[in-house]
Parts: sequence; C-alpha cells; structure tokens
Amino acid sequence: MAAAVMVGEQDDDITDDDAALPLTFAPEVEEAIAMVIPSHDPLDSPDFNPVDYINQLFPTEQSLANIDEKISRMRVAIRRLDGEIREAVRGQTTVGHDGRQSLEEAQRAIQELFVRIRDIKAKANKSEQTVKEITRDIKQLDHAKRHLTTSITTLNHLHMLVGGVETLTNLIKRRQYGETHQLLQAVVNVVDHFKKYHAIPQIRQLADTVHKMQDELGAQIISDFRDIYERQGSRSIPCEQLADACAVVQVLDPRVRDTLVQWYVELQLAEYVVLFHESEEVAWLDKIDRRYAWLKRLLIQFLDEGAKIFPPAWGVDEQICERFCQLTREELSKLMKERAAQLEVKLLLFAIQKTTSFEKVLAQRFANSMLHVEQEEPEMPVEELAEGADQPSEEEPPTQHTAKRESPFLGMISRCFESHLNVYIESQDKNLGELIDRFVQDYKSQGAPTAVVEGGGVVLPSCADLFIFYKKSMVQCSQLSTGLPLLELTAVFKKYLKEYSARLLTANLPKATSGGGFGGLLKETEVKLSTDEVARSCCILSTAEYCLDTTQQLQEKLQERVEAQFRDQIDMNAEIDMFHSIISSSIQLLVQHLETACEPSLTAMVKIHWQGVETVGDQSPYVTQIGRHVIETVPVIRDNLASARKYFTNFCLKFVNSFIPRFINQLYRCKPVSPVGAEQLLLDTHSLKTMLLELPSAGASVSRKAPPSYIKIVTKGLSKAELILKVVMAPHDPGNAFVANYLRLLEDIEQSDFQRVLELKGLKRSEQNQLMDEFRRQTVSKDSAGATADAKPRGPATSRIRKLERLIKKQF
Repeated sequence: MAAAVMVGEQDDDITDDDAALPLTFAPEVEEAIAMVIPSHDPLDSPDFNPVDYINQLFPTEQSLANIDEKISRMRVAIRRLDGEIREAVRGQTTVGHDGRQSLEEAQRAIQELFVRIRDIKAKANKSEQTVKEITRDIKQLDHAKRHLTTSITTLNHLHMLVGGVETLTNLIKRRQYGETHQLLQAVVNVVDHFKKYHAIPQIRQLADTVHKMQDELGAQIISDFRDIYERQGSRSIPCEQLADACAVVQVLDPRVRDTLVQWYVELQLAEYVVLFHESEEVAWLDKIDRRYAWLKRLLIQFLDEGAKIFPPAWGVDEQICERFCQLTREELSKLMKERAAQLEVKLLLFAIQKTTSFEKVLAQRFANSMLHVEQEEPEMPVEELAEGADQPSEEEPPTQHTAKRESPFLGMISRCFESHLNVYIESQDKNLGELIDRFVQDYKSQGAPTAVVEGGGVVLPSCADLFIFYKKSMVQCSQLSTGLPLLELTAVFKKYLKEYSARLLTANLPKATSGGGFGGLLKETEVKLSTDEVARSCCILSTAEYCLDTTQQLQEKLQERVEAQFRDQIDMNAEIDMFHSIISSSIQLLVQHLETACEPSLTAMVKIHWQGVETVGDQSPYVTQIGRHVIETVPVIRDNLASARKYFTNFCLKFVNSFIPRFINQLYRCKPVSPVGAEQLLLDTHSLKTMLLELPSAGASVSRKAPPSYIKIVTKGLSKAELILKVVMAPHDPGNAFVANYLRLLEDIEQSDFQRVLELKGLKRSEQNQLMDEFRRQTVSKDSAGATADAKPRGPATSRIRKLERLIKKQF
C-alpha cells in the first residue's frame, strides 16, 4: 500500500490535475442526478476518496506492475469525457439560437392571426349592416300589413255595429225576440271589442246607444210579461214568444233577470197570500197541510207553463219554493205569537210533522241544484239549517242526521216552531208525572214481580216503560230541535229519574228496625225480612242496576244528539250516583237480614258452658242453625240476582266481612273455655269455614267455585279464629313459651287481645298478671330487635302506625 502511494506521488502527469478544486453539490441535486443518470462507477460517487480508490486498484505491491496500463486507460477516459463536454457545450449554444429563432417565428404568426381576425370582424359588421338594410323594408311592409288588416277588421266591426244597431232597433220595435237574441249577442261582443276605442266620440256614442237599447229592451220585456199575464191571465200564454224574450234577457244585465224572476215569483204566490191570510180559517196549524198541497198544485202548473218559458238554469221553480217557505215561516210565526193560548202539543206536533215531511220532499227535489247555495248562505248559515227538523229512523246516528242537512229547505219553515217547543216540554213533563203516578198505583195493586225458577233477575216492568218513553221523547225532540229544547227535556228526564227512584225504589225497600237502648246503638241495625221482602229487595236492586246502566246510555245518546255548545251541560252523574246508593242500600239490607237470622245462633254459642265440655263430638247445634239460615236465605237472593251476578258476589263479600269479626267477638265472650271446649270450638270454626266457603253456591244444583277475593277473606278471617283457639288449647306453663307461641301465631294481636285470650282460657288473675308481664317483656324486646335491625326512620313511623291502629280498634 505504501509503494502504491509513493508511485502516485512520483507521477508528474497525475499531479497536473490535482490543482483543480473538487465540485460539491447539495444532497437534493445529487439525488436528482442519480435518478436522471444512474451510475455504479466509484468516480461518480459524491463521497469519492482517491486514496481508497487507489488502494482498491493496487491492493499489493505486485499489482503496481500494471500501473502504466491503468494510467493510460484513465487518460483515455479523461480525453473521452473532455470530448463529450465540448460537444454538450456546443450543443447548448446551438439550442439557444434555435429557441430565439422559434420565438420570433411565433410572434410573426400571432401578428398575422390578429390581422386576419380584425378583417373578419370588419366584414361581419359590414354584413350585419347590409342585413339590417334589407330587413328594414320587410318590417315596414309587415307593419303595414298588420295595420291594414286591423283597419279592415275594425271597419268591418264598425259596419256590423252600425248595421246591427239599426237592425236591432227595428226588431225591438216589432218585438221579434227570437232574431233579437242572436243579433244582440253579436252586437254586445262588438261593443266589447271597441272598448279600447271609446276615446273616439263616434265609437263612444254607438256604445252608449247600445247600452241604452239594452236598458230599454229589458224594461220592454218586463212590461210585455206584465201585460200578457195581467191581460190574458193563465189562458193562452204565448210561451214561445216569452221563451225567446228570456233568451234575450240572458244577454242583458243580470239585474234584469233577477227583477223579472222576482216579479214572476210574487205573481205566482199572490193567490197564496190571499187564501192563507191570517184572518182566514185555513191559516191555522190544524190545516197546515193545505198550504203544502197548494204549492204542489202550483209546481205542477209551472211544469206545464213556466218550465217552457224560463231556462232551467234560472231555477225559477226553486225560487218559488224558497219564497213560499219564507212567507209561510213569517205567517206561522205571527199566527203562533198571536194565538199562543190556542197552541196544544198535539196540534204543534202535527204541524211540525207535516212541515218536516214537506221540507224533506223539497230537499230531495232540489238536491242537485246549486242555486240555493249562492242565495241562501248569507241569510241562513249551516248552523241554523242544522236546527231544522228531519225524520231519521231511531237507529240513525245523530252525526249522519246532521251531515245530511245540506239543503236550506230543511228547517226553513220548521225552525219557526222552536220558540214554541216549551209547550212540548211542558206536555212531556205532565205526561211523565202521570206515568210515575200510574207506576206507583200499579205497584200498589200488583206488587213486585216474582222470579221464575232458574231465570230470576226480574226488574220492575215500569223501569223499561219509563226508558222507552224517554227514548221516544228524545228521538222526537231531536227531530224538532237539537238545541235548547233538548237541553230542557234533559232536565225533565233528570227530574223524573229522581221521582222514580224515590217513589218506586227507595220507598218500597223494606224498612230496617234498630234495637232500643244504649245496647241497640252499639249493635248494627236488625233486619228481619220475609221471603217476599227478600225477593222485593233483590228486584229493587236489579231495577236500580238496570236504571243505572240505561241512564249512562241515555246520557251518551243525549250528548251525541245535542248541539256542541250544550254538550257539556248534559250531566246525569247525580242520578247515576243515586242509583249506586240504592244498590248499596239494597245489598246492605240483605246482609243485615242474614246477620239478623244468624244472631240467635251466635248468642246460643256464648250461652254454652264451654268449660264443662268433656268430649269432642260433631259440630255444635249453633253451627247447624247458621247453616240452615244460610240455606234458607242465600238461594233466594242468588236466584233473584241471577242477572246481577256481580252484586250477589258483593253481597257475599259484605256478609263475610261483617259476620267473621262478629263471630270472633262472640268467641271471646265464650269464657272460660277448657282445652276440650276449645277443641270443640276449633271443630265448629272449621265447619263454619267450610260452610262459608261454599256460601256463594249454597243450595245450588251446580256448584261454582267462589271468587278468589272471597276465598281469601274467609280463609284469613277464620284462620285467625282457629289460631286463637290453638293458643287457648296450649298449656300456659311455662309462661315464656306460651307467650312466645302466642306472638308467633298471632303477630298483629295487641295487649288487649292477649288479655282477652287469657280470660278466654279461664286463668286466675295472678296467672294473668304474670303472663301479661311476660307479654310486655317479650313485646318490648321484639320491638327493640326490630328497631335495631332497621335503624332507618321507619321504626318511629311503624310505631306511630301501630298507635293509630290501636286507637282505631279502641274506637270500634
């Protein structure tokens, strides 16, 4: 390696190039050069080291033998590189010259293109000017043609107008309305065409002449109608001439048509005004159907004559009917006001029935006409029309009944009766009063109905008759009016529901009798009913239930039919509550009856010397007596409440809720009781429990399972009595075990109840005191344990609840 370095240092040719400075490029430039000219030659490396390169060429001294050959190769390579560099430099010089030459050629081409574009634009402007000059003459010709055509048309129209006015004048004088109709329509159209030329005096004069001619023509036609009808009456009317005149009227101002139709309608009804004047006998309500028969004859006559004269679109027959209805309503209102004392309900209903039927016929006849919508809407709103009376079936819903009242004829006459419907309401009040009196007399003479075997659940027949009368009255009144009269009728319904409840239901319930003295105040009311009285009570209960359900339905129907503004005032909740009260009273009466029947048996239980009972046998006689009373009473009540099964269940629930506490109270009075006596009482209690569980189906051929709520009450109540007897049967020594057993079995028993159990057991006073002390001790320890287990505020709350329970028990 040292020899190679020495040789390199001694070479003069190589040291001539060492004077050149090394070239260094940025890393980005080096990367770009490597991407454009990739090379693996170490001489091209940016971090080239000449010492490393020489050592790589001559790694040993022996390799220096080829040094001349290596040097000559490198010189050749250098000369080749110098040649390539000179060619590249020359090439770059030539490229710059060529680029300048190309830029100059491009500029010359752009100048030539600009000159050509400017020439083309000048030629386009010149062409446009030439086209405008050509088309200017064509536009002038086109405008001239249009103006000439307009002038010719206007002159033709003017000629037609002048000639038409002259011709019309002659036709009008000769009353040739058939030809006048078509010519007048054409002249009117021409006058409309000349509206924009009214500034020209001659045109304005012609237009004024035509308008004046129209006015004179309308007056002439109306005059001709009057002359023909006044001179010829109803005979030999020239229908064809008058029909042509009506065709002319359609071209004239609509006010001419309205005046003509109004005159004709008044002419047709002039006879009606005279025939049915208020001083005439036929004007009163009893002959109201003659009014409507007269109009029917007039309509038939109109079909033979008037229908041939007036166009159908005018609706002359409909306007005749409308005017007839207005006159009739005014006359009837005046008559009924003057002769109010002569109004009777039958007469009023007759008139309303005939009127509503007539209105319905008119509504059906003119159902497809739209004329009445335009004429009547401003005077008669839909809300007023809805007050008119139709005659729907009883099954028709009120919503449909109201929705069909689209024609103004419905209610156009009949609404005049609404202010006099107080006569109808008073009549219904009177009829209902008489009906209630008849119901009372029928009940006194016939009594309550009896239940058929296995088909019971009878009600008083009078209640069905009452609500049938209500239904008919409601339907009839809703046909007359759905406003204030229907609300007043509702008040009458409520009044007589109370009357029926008081005089037919409450008054016929059997009366309860209470024991006298202070003891009687503490005991429940004693009720002793015969079989007929039991059946009567059940009948009244079923009747009250029927009235309750039907009153609710009646309230709903009334709310559906009455107008919306009165709907909130329909309220029968007080009457519904009244029937609820009667049902409750009836059930309580039946419960007290069965309690009274069982009371002697409970008294006999107390009188038995239970301490002297030595053996346990079959159930005691008092249990058998209670069962016999149940068998005698319950089937009668069940059969008579067959249609009100829920109230029979209610009766059973109320009875056991009252009987079981009474039985437990009597049980405490059976002191003292020996363990054998307690065992006998336990047997009796079990028998009584079985009997009460079967009470709902007592005496029935088919046994039904009692409701779960009933079974729960019986089981819970008599289980308490059984637990009390089990405590009595248990030995009282040792005392702590006895008290613990008592507290375990009867958790909710208070100190007073424990005292009664000790008395029932027949213990001595000293023994009772010891056991009471033990009871207090265990009770306190139990309360302390409970308070420790639950440190929340729940303990004091529970204590307060217990104190409240004790207070309630002491009170009752």
